[in-house]
Amino acid sequence: MKIIDFYIIKKFLGTFFYAISLLIIVVIIFDVSENIDEFLENNAPLNEIIFTYYLNFIPYFINLFIYLFTFISVVFFTSKLASNTEIIAILNGGMSFYRLLRPYLISSVFLAILSFYLSNFLIPVANENRREFRGEYIKKLEDDKDRNVHLQLEPGTFIYVERYNAASQFGYQFSIEKFENYQMVYKLKAERIFWKEETKSWNIKDYYERFLDGKKETFRRGDKLDTTLSLHPRDLYTLKEDYEIMNYNELNEKIDYERLKGSKNLKFYEVEKGRRLASPFATIVMTLIGFSLSNRKIRGGIGMHLGLGLGIAFSFILFMQVSTVFATSGNLPPLLAAWIPIFLFSIVGIILMRTSPK
Repeated sequence: MKIIDFYIIKKFLGTFFYAISLLIIVVIIFDVSENIDEFLENNAPLNEIIFTYYLNFIPYFINLFIYLFTFISVVFFTSKLASNTEIIAILNGGMSFYRLLRPYLISSVFLAILSFYLSNFLIPVANENRREFRGEYIKKLEDDKDRNVHLQLEPGTFIYVERYNAASQFGYQFSIEKFENYQMVYKLKAERIFWKEETKSWNIKDYYERFLDGKKETFRRGDKLDTTLSLHPRDLYTLKEDYEIMNYNELNEKIDYERLKGSKNLKFYEVEKGRRLASPFATIVMTLIGFSLSNRKIRGGIGMHLGLGLGIAFSFILFMQVSTVFATSGNLPPLLAAWIPIFLFSIVGIILMRTSPK
């Protein structure tokens, strides 16, 4: 490490944190103006607004735009170095083009590690507090699922609920079926079910049971039955974007659980996992592209570099969103959807690196 390395790292990280801090302040101001009516109407305490909502909002916002502001920071301060002919002086001093890239890569790897830590460990904890605040003072996070919910509790055991109300915790037209060797061996059908929070059990009302043993069938009817099932009310309604409060290990467990149930929401969790793994690498790719674009002195100065750079950065963001839609609404594998933009723009970065004047 030489003085020039520390100088570039200081410029890189200093520009990044300064720029994103300014935008955070602007975003918070706009968010306050948008939600001020809800804060006043629901009597949200000032300390809760500041320390529970907005303080926990900062890590989320940093990670959301980390690769964009990495790119902007690289383009901005590298263009300034180029316009002051500092890069020419560095190269004429005997430092190679690729050696000059080392402090950029060190800084981008640091930001990539920061992004991975934020998205997989810190932000889920911060989001839990922030979401509790939003649920109490801004808007409800629970959303009833569509009618006709089909789930697999465990291999060979399936349940069906025609409708479930998250507010009353009542489900209607419930049934559970068990199969062995592709043959039904048990079926329970009930008019209503109710979740008893104090005992963590289900109260089943107006039910009948059917037991099958080969050609022999036995029926039993009852008015009320208390039982425990590997079924939680949260399986029957949607907690909006609940993956936000899951760390990496919890997200993997949730994916396994949703896959076992055959849930249609499985893709959303797999897309989130892919995004958490791929996004840190986006900071490195954006650094390579930004450095390749802005290390030469051109007519138009920083403005030309920033204009071209922002066009590429927003193209990358658009491409990530499009691939996500194809994954959640189409047949594109979620992990592949997360990595395709990284792969394609990595090729762009390599091409720009090879054509950049050295």
